[in-house]
Amino acid sequence: MSKKTISIKFGEKVRELRVSKNLSQEQLADLANVHRTYIGMVERAEKNITLVNIEKISKALNVNIIELLK
Repeated sequence: MSKKTISIKFGEKVRELRVSKNLSQEQLADLANVHRTYIGMVERAEKNITLVNIEKISKALNVNIIELLK
C-alpha cells in the first residue's frame, strides 16, 4: 500500500469519526491541542501525521488508536 493511500484512508477515518461525534475540524483541533488547519490537512491527506499526533487525535475523539488505523 502506498504512503498516499494510507494517508487518504487515515484521513477518511478521522473525518468519519469526527462527523459521527458532531465535531467541527476546529473543535477537534482544540480537543487534540493542534492547530485548527492541521485537522483539515490530515483529513485531506496533505500531512504525514506523527504517532504523537495520532495519539492526540485518538484521545480527542475518545477512541482507541487501533480504531483510527482500521
